[in-house]
Amino acid sequence: MSGPDAETPSAIQICRIMRPDDANVAGNVHGGTILKMIEEAGVIISTRHCNSQNGERCVAVLARVERTDFLSPMCIGEVAHVSAEITYTSKHSVEVQVNVMSENILTGTKKLTNKATLWYVPLSLKNVDKVLEVPPVVYSRQEQEEEGRRRYEAQKLERMQTKWRNGDITQPILNPEPNTVSYSQSSLIHLVGPSDCTLHGFVHGGVTMKLMDEVAGIVAARHCKTNIVTASVDAINFHDKIRKARDRGREEAL
Repeated sequence: MSGPDAETPSAIQICRIMRPDDANVAGNVHGGTILKMIEEAGVIISTRHCNSQNGERCVAVLARVERTDFLSPMCIGEVAHVSAEITYTSKHSVEVQVNVMSENILTGTKKLTNKATLWYVPLSLKNVDKVLEVPPVVYSRQEQEEEGRRRYEAQKLERMQTKWRNGDITQPILNPEPNTVSYSQSSLIHLVGPSDCTLHGFVHGGVTMKLMDEVAGIVAARHCKTNIVTASVDAINFHDKIRKARDRGREEAL
């Protein structure tokens, strides 16, 4: 990662050992758990930056995650090092780049497992519908700001396009034929609790991504009839908020 030099800290790292309850059925770390850790690192650094100046307090919320590839599996017992850095800010958005490394603490071996880019928007603690301004960062090179602006405009355009495209829900078919799209269709329903939520009382983006990964894994396993793992996640846009103590609704995949 190579980002701006900011007056406030623009990079953080969070670490934790991966335990058995983080595992998938194959014994490696669940892809959804890694996505959740990536989002946690992003929300920490972006919220910290957005509150670095005097003014109305806010929490940064996830608006978009770019394509995320799973480069190498992470094993139970290894330490996850999640490094996040602010690489661009617009008037109302923060771009955060995240790298995930796994460390075998017995041998000291480290490997890169994931890279991701996330976009956050600061929402007022007093009024959750009010988007606040983001403090600017200072770039070491002019090219960094120009490249960041191009990335910002590209993701903004794609986000608006998908907002109108992704509205339909495919209803399940009774007794579908094996090996068809309808046969592997799956849904999850989740009741939102306090541990799922931000300070606003709305669901963390990382919680939503983990649910999406789980239902996608069910679909893939049902179709392939074998063990599957997450290899890549396409761009995810977050268009609306989900409140605490309501059904998460159907996390649906085809």
